[in-house]
Amino acid sequence: MPASSNIPPESPNPEKAVSKTAISEALSPDPIPRNRWVVFLTIALLGAAADLLTKQWMFSWRGLPGTQDPWWLIENYVGIETAVNPGAVFGMGAGRGLLFASLSVVAGIGIMVWLFALRAAHQWWLTIALACVMAGIFGNLYDRLGLWWFPEYPQEWKSGVRDWILFQASPAWKWPNFNIADSLLVTGAGMLLWQSFFPNNSTDRPTHTKRAPILGPHKTS
Repeated sequence: MPASSNIPPESPNPEKAVSKTAISEALSPDPIPRNRWVVFLTIALLGAAADLLTKQWMFSWRGLPGTQDPWWLIENYVGIETAVNPGAVFGMGAGRGLLFASLSVVAGIGIMVWLFALRAAHQWWLTIALACVMAGIFGNLYDRLGLWWFPEYPQEWKSGVRDWILFQASPAWKWPNFNIADSLLVTGAGMLLWQSFFPNNSTDRPTHTKRAPILGPHKTS
């Protein structure tokens, strides 16, 4: 029979265990700073609130579309005129409000994943840009879901978006009416476009990044 081995089992090396823990912590992603959450939610919620309150105010003041002439801030150029857009940009896709509402929900989920799961919120520029987009999504989604609509209103308005800002160069050159949610969407999209062209001017790095320790021979005195 072979002789039994008297070699004792290898004892755990505390230095090796500490090194593995340090490497694991160093390679784990940095947590999203709390102030990114605060800024994102503040812009998104205040922007959506500003959009919904101004819509309610303007429609209460100026009435439903077609009931009053435009109120001019700058005569024949900038004014207030209520309108309902049953479609998307420039009225395209009229009558497909529920489809646009579904796409808005998907976009909102995508923003949250991009910022906080994929950790894009480490960049201030992206945090603010996507907060503006989210505010616009919230504001127009409320209208898309028909939460402002009453049975006495035309059926085609049920999934339409309320607009009230009027710009025109002349009666023949009139920009489609829009609202604050639209303005926030354009602002956020513009910031994203700017970053795509000038990434070095709009990208910041985390102020603290963990690095894996450089391991070498252990010296003892």
